Amino acid sequence: MNDTDIYIVDTHAHLDMSAFNKDRIDVLNRARDACVKKIITIGINMESSLKAIELAKKHPEILATIGIHPHDATEAEKIDTAKFTEIANHPRVVAIGEIGLDFYRDYSPRELQLQTLKLQLELSVKLELPVIIHCRQAESEMLKLLHDWISLNPKTQKQSPGVIHCFNGGKDALKQYLNMGFYISLGAYIGYPKSKMQEIIQDIPDDRLVVETDCPFLPPQSHRGKRNEPAYIPFTIELLSKIRNESYEQIAKITTENAYRLFRIKDEM
Repeated sequence: MNDTDIYIVDTHAHLDMSAFNKDRIDVLNRARDACVKKIITIGINMESSLKAIELAKKHPEILATIGIHPHDATEAEKIDTAKFTEIANHPRVVAIGEIGLDFYRDYSPRELQLQTLKLQLELSVKLELPVIIHCRQAESEMLKLLHDWISLNPKTQKQSPGVIHCFNGGKDALKQYLNMGFYISLGAYIGYPKSKMQEIIQDIPDDRLVVETDCPFLPPQSHRGKRNEPAYIPFTIELLSKIRNESYEQIAKITTENAYRLFRIKDEM
């Protein structure tokens, strides 16, 4: 990356969702105007994973992931594993995710969530792809599972095993995730009035920090109640700049470099 260039990577977006059906091209144009160079569009079930790949095929700034979200774990039993593996091998797919545990909503039985997560972690090792981890009110179960997984799979220790999406945990959890090699992804929620993340954010090393929108969810505080989109990711960069006492340009640079390294993106920055 040129020192004069400011690029940002939105490492977690849901551009396949119906919230963008009416103006998806305009959304991409606004993202480009906001210096968003890449947008990782996240699969949460088979249908959305296929849509993410189709978007990535049409738009060079979009990359895709495939995964079964814990909310959709009940669908996992119906999925053709061979087909799922086949689409994971698509050249525009850069990760397995969004996968994980959600014991807050509990839309799927917890045992099934655990089973589905383990299967997808195994697939990530087989395909040598990083994982995107969703964890909500299941930190102790998640940390134990990931510790066990990494200890049994030396390959995950050669490159980062993945990223913790929308991290909102405490200092101990942060330390454990970092020790396992994970990157930490933050969004505009760190600027919400009830957020207690500021002190913890300062403990994230420069080389492990990435940013995301999670759009259409979690808009910046100034846009609460409205749809989020990739063009709003500069709000998160600005928040991090203030919290970490680093320049906007530095935060943009390190988070972009980290995203390229994490997802093994090959094109030039």
